[in-house]
Amino acid sequence: MDPGVYVLNRGMDLTSVTEAQWQNGCIIPVNKPLDWTSFDVVKYIKKVIPVKKVGHAGTLDPKATGLLLCCTGKATKQISQLQESIKEYSAVIRLGATSPSLDIGTEDTHVEKYSPIPLETIKTSLLRDFNGNIEQLPPAYSALKINGKRAYELARKGLEPDLKPRTVFVESIEVLQLEGALLTLLIRCGKGTYIRSIARDLGRKLGTVARLESLIRVQSGAYHVNNGWDPLEFRNQMRLSGYD
Repeated sequence: MDPGVYVLNRGMDLTSVTEAQWQNGCIIPVNKPLDWTSFDVVKYIKKVIPVKKVGHAGTLDPKATGLLLCCTGKATKQISQLQESIKEYSAVIRLGATSPSLDIGTEDTHVEKYSPIPLETIKTSLLRDFNGNIEQLPPAYSALKINGKRAYELARKGLEPDLKPRTVFVESIEVLQLEGALLTLLIRCGKGTYIRSIARDLGRKLGTVARLESLIRVQSGAYHVNNGWDPLEFRNQMRLSGYD
């Protein structure tokens, strides 16, 4: 990472940030709220800081929360490098239900009476099928482009996007809790990994269906969600620093 880039962790005194530092580039860890798009966060940050060049280092779905790294000024040149970092997620998967978006963003279209699955069976599948380099089909509700159109635009019209499996990397995946049909996993993975696809594919491996109930991005490289600003809190601190 460029040593000239200034990291603005939650709780820092923003009055100490100089105009030159804003222009040279800052990384602002944000704790993305539920139902905000990643672009919503970028627009919000852009309104309250003294530079207009802002980008983010890795999309979070609207129904996901957690760490989103916003880069300003010259720090936007570091986005590609930041995206390559291993990311850590806390994922709650509902076994026995699925939806078109593979999360709570759309209504369930298939619900099965859940029959308890032994924890060891789940752990065996995770170790065998979701470890290292794996082939993964992205969700139909994704931002991938197909002939110039986003896959989710086609999916919302009832069309089936022509998506191809991709190789992604899962560094580790462990069970944190199994309570009824809700399975909580801690997943460390590389760029381009869809946790919604892991939920779907795990369900199939276990002989049922599954989708995400919730997702939190806990960490990206050296950056942790505990240091992420709530957007409103960040705006208030910027106002106290003389910006509006």
